[in-house]
Amino acid sequence: MGVRWAGDAAAYADGLERLLRGHADAAKAVPMAAYMRDRFPFLGIRNPARTALAKAYAKEHGVPPGEALEAVARRLWALPEREFHYAALELLTKRKKKMRPEQTGLLEQLITTHSWWDTVDRPASHLAGALFDKHPELVPAFAEKWIASDDLWLRRSAILFQLGYKAGTYAELLFALIRPTAGESDFFMRKAIGWALREYAKTNPEAVRAFVRRAELSPLSAREALRHIGE
Repeated sequence: MGVRWAGDAAAYADGLERLLRGHADAAKAVPMAAYMRDRFPFLGIRNPARTALAKAYAKEHGVPPGEALEAVARRLWALPEREFHYAALELLTKRKKKMRPEQTGLLEQLITTHSWWDTVDRPASHLAGALFDKHPELVPAFAEKWIASDDLWLRRSAILFQLGYKAGTYAELLFALIRPTAGESDFFMRKAIGWALREYAKTNPEAVRAFVRRAELSPLSAREALRHIGE
């Protein structure tokens, strides 16, 4: 359960930063950065070790609530090393059911800054997914805004936010979001389209088969969509 939250977001973020920096490993940081095409610096803490450190810190200091958590996340997000971004997302995910409509700005910041697949997909499918599931009135405006954005990662997030919705998927919305992006050449968009359709196919395979037959999807998207259900 953790201890009671002390109420100082800056001190909390700074303490977590000191903890992670204290376990940095320069030798491991090099291949970790290379795996991400050297887009971001790393401390050199592998995922299991980083998760264990963050979990122990949260157990000792609690998990900030509400606006304090957002302040902690923004402070960690401003740091250059990738492990801090992962830590911010893990903290936010712990309280994803408490996301509020006014935090759409935070979601957009997470999606559009330091952007790459390793940090975009969690705010898309877990955080935005939880928020829009709790507040469906937000879906039309933000789905339309994101899919029309010049930002690749917002468009990808519009496709992916329903990944966990299963029978609750807004199927016609999903198909409508895919149609204008189906011709994009970017790998991450093509992969997202296939991924979203593959997940929905677990609930409604016939609808996905019918959509793939009609839509002009890339071979990659179509192959991913039909991977487990066949032609």
